[in-house]
Amino acid sequence: MKLKIILPALTLVFIGLMSSCEKDELNDNSADMNASVENTADLSIDNSSKKSEDSKKILKVVNLGVAGNFAILSKTGITSVYKSSITGDIGTSPITGAAMVLDCGEVTGNVYSVDAAGPACITTSASMLTTAISNMQTAYTDAAGRNTPDFVNLGAGNIGGKTLTPGLYKFTSSVVIPTDIALAGGPDDVWIFQVSGNLDMSSAVNVTLSGGAQAKNIFWQVAEAVTFGTTSHFEGNVLSQTAIHLRTGASINGRLLAQTAATLQKSTVTMPQ
Repeated sequence: MKLKIILPALTLVFIGLMSSCEKDELNDNSADMNASVENTADLSIDNSSKKSEDSKKILKVVNLGVAGNFAILSKTGITSVYKSSITGDIGTSPITGAAMVLDCGEVTGNVYSVDAAGPACITTSASMLTTAISNMQTAYTDAAGRNTPDFVNLGAGNIGGKTLTPGLYKFTSSVVIPTDIALAGGPDDVWIFQVSGNLDMSSAVNVTLSGGAQAKNIFWQVAEAVTFGTTSHFEGNVLSQTAIHLRTGASINGRLLAQTAATLQKSTVTMPQ
């Protein structure tokens, strides 16, 4: 009789213990699953952040080196139809100072040459000029070699009327600016324009800056000639593999860094700070 009573009781206890074990195992599995989900979420966030950082790669300025100390730097000469106004140092090398055909009164700054020929206000500094020319060529190569452009052949080379945001612009032919353009961005933003042909801006056309954009952070790398039309206004550093021409009354807030000649006609050149 006692055995009949004890056996059902033991059975109930056993069932209770089994039920408790199954519940604990279920809770453990649930915790493991939650941890796995959290880890996956963290990995997703990390990958998302990495992608976000990669998509915001900062375009670095072109290092001009000693060439950055000049408003106009040329390898084969600087000429001016009187009276131009140049604010900043100018220099030529390796050609003789006689290739600088301008009046001392047109320059607010130093006039550097490899020798004593040329304007009466010349300062001879052949070694420094050699370094500056070398830095200018290195800067040109740097600008030309930047890859992964943000824009390729924008407007088929006609950028007139456009507002240009910061970034790397690549053109596989010449670029024309027949109407006003604006460069809109902040004071630390950078623009680099790679032009495989000529760069021509029409007369009375203006390049303007907005949003705090600075001319010192704008670089125009041009494989062929650069020409700014009469009374036009330009912004930025011009790195030309050949010549740079400013027609009558043209002006620039920037630098003229020419691997051949720079010619002015009653023009204004102001080196940005």
